Amino acid sequence: MYEREQIESWLRIGREKTWIATQLHRDYSIIKREIKRNSGEVLPYNAQEAHYYAARRRKKTNVRKLEKWQNEKLVAYVTTELEAGKSPEQIAGRLKEYPPKELRQCKNKTVSYESIYNWIYVGEGRFGGLYKKLRRKQRIRKPKLARKKQVKTIIKEKVSIHQRPEIANIRERIGDWETDSVIFSGKSILSVQYERKTKLCRLHKCEDKSAARSEEALRDSIESLPRNFWLSITRDNGSENVLHTETEVPSYFCDTYSSWQKGGVENLNGLIREYFPKKSNLDNIEESYVYEIQEKLNNRARKALNYLTPNEVITLELEKGALNS
Repeated sequence: MYEREQIESWLRIGREKTWIATQLHRDYSIIKREIKRNSGEVLPYNAQEAHYYAARRRKKTNVRKLEKWQNEKLVAYVTTELEAGKSPEQIAGRLKEYPPKELRQCKNKTVSYESIYNWIYVGEGRFGGLYKKLRRKQRIRKPKLARKKQVKTIIKEKVSIHQRPEIANIRERIGDWETDSVIFSGKSILSVQYERKTKLCRLHKCEDKSAARSEEALRDSIESLPRNFWLSITRDNGSENVLHTETEVPSYFCDTYSSWQKGGVENLNGLIREYFPKKSNLDNIEESYVYEIQEKLNNRARKALNYLTPNEVITLELEKGALNS
């Protein structure tokens, strides 16, 4: 409806169809067909009538759930959660498992995360700039394509990921970690560790990307939990991992140019970029603030945990261990 009102307004002041198409980021043929279909020989283009007849043609069943007039409460809830930094998948999951009071009596109280993405990028949600509230803030939703290639580094005594115990591959136990480094514009970096089953993370600021600093940060992470919570570490082939033998936890290395083999920590890095964009300079950031972000991430509800948080899951495991000791 908004675009049709724009078309009507611009036509009234004499704008050309090509100019209108450019402003709306639409193909010229679409604008031409829209105007021709909804204009008579005498009557000019009317946005309200055009919208009415378009709705009739698509039989209302094709109207997005978040654009139906009776779903105003659902729209308000989704918008509020997006503004709070929640992802569409988290919003959809929480709605399904734990619907808020104001929606429990509503006929339409759930919505899929794909519907939310579609509403943000293609539907009426795009006019509010809600894509800026998403993690990657992309104006256009893009598929996962090529990834940046790594610089080849010779690492001695490394063990291939293909020799990692099968139980670690299927995420059936706690203690299998992935580690990575997040680079910024300054000299300082973040050393990131991610537990594959509980989604728990550990973040440490390092003053540089040297192997010594990375192993020091990794040891700090290991000391933050009982030793039986560290059974393996999956690494990439970066130069920060050349001192892997100094850490007593067994390490396994991804294949060259295959960072997807430690996809958990790669996804976590995307979450971290929400708080620390690539152009950030960590040199003047306090470690206490890094810890604050770590705990924000550990208190995010996760779909794979039935929408519990990593901190809730790890607390249950620690309590279980205390009872069994």
